[in-house]
Amino acid sequence: MESIQFSGSARVVGNFLKAFIAATVCAFSLGAQAADYPDKPISVLVGFPPGTSTDSVARILSERLSKELGQPIIVKNRPGVGGSLALGELAKMKPDGYTIALSASGPLGINPHLLKNINYDALKDFSPIGQTSWLPFLLVTNKTKGLDTFPKLVEYARANPDKLTYASIGLGTTSHLLMAMLLEKTNLKMVHVPYTGSSQSQADVIGGNVDMTIDTLVTTLPHVKSGRLNGIAVSTSDRANLDPTIPTLQEQGVPDYNMGAWLGFVAPQGTPPAIVKRLHDEVNKALKDPEIAQRLEALGTQVVMSPSSAEFNDLIIKNYDTWGRLIKQAGLEQK
Repeated sequence: MESIQFSGSARVVGNFLKAFIAATVCAFSLGAQAADYPDKPISVLVGFPPGTSTDSVARILSERLSKELGQPIIVKNRPGVGGSLALGELAKMKPDGYTIALSASGPLGINPHLLKNINYDALKDFSPIGQTSWLPFLLVTNKTKGLDTFPKLVEYARANPDKLTYASIGLGTTSHLLMAMLLEKTNLKMVHVPYTGSSQSQADVIGGNVDMTIDTLVTTLPHVKSGRLNGIAVSTSDRANLDPTIPTLQEQGVPDYNMGAWLGFVAPQGTPPAIVKRLHDEVNKALKDPEIAQRLEALGTQVVMSPSSAEFNDLIIKNYDTWGRLIKQAGLEQK
């Protein structure tokens, strides 16, 4: 009996030592990978087609990061499922820093609440690297009703509940949810008219079929500059560099309204912290370059750097919770 007990104990000790050695070797291997990183090309997945804001930001930053890291960085477009196809692919990748993604806020904060066909957990499957930018949105109105300032818009809407209409680029899109949040914060009631894209929704606001919309600055500002739409308010807390004459919603009495779409880099969960920090630091270094900042702002984005990956993670969580609440309140959550 004693020998059997001793033999079993020996096996337990042996198994423990094997597990300990394997863990030590794995940790050493990851440490060595981090020390040598990068020693081969890096892929950046983008969940939107070439030519979109997300794609353009990814290519501008990848060009600079390639020079700093000494390796080619290849942007790979994986459009589909509102940007979520790329993140589903990223979640399955080896966490070694050689495949990362530039994601918009929608695939991490909106889509998980709306869509059934995404195959990742937005809060568990990724290691956040850092934010790169904000995409401000602009509230614009038709020229014919005299609603050319936000106070006039609020006054008319209070006196005429459900008489004004607003367009969005689709149910559950950022355009829709930003307006839903604005109505919630101001206790206003309007009728939502969903479209399938910016060109059609803005054309109908210009034509007077719909009273207003809130959409990305880069798509709406040209219509304001040409005199076809009124530029009422910017959605972010700071005025937009492309036109600092347009006030923000916060300035005009809407409390704690700092919304838009952000972009940021993420890696697969389990990527060594040293690699995540290296990427975070190099991204911030690129964003501090005046030439890079100028190129990004010409796209209608505003450069925003995360002081740390942990703070970017906090933003992702807050974004996820905020959109989840709004989507549930609007009755749009996946069933």
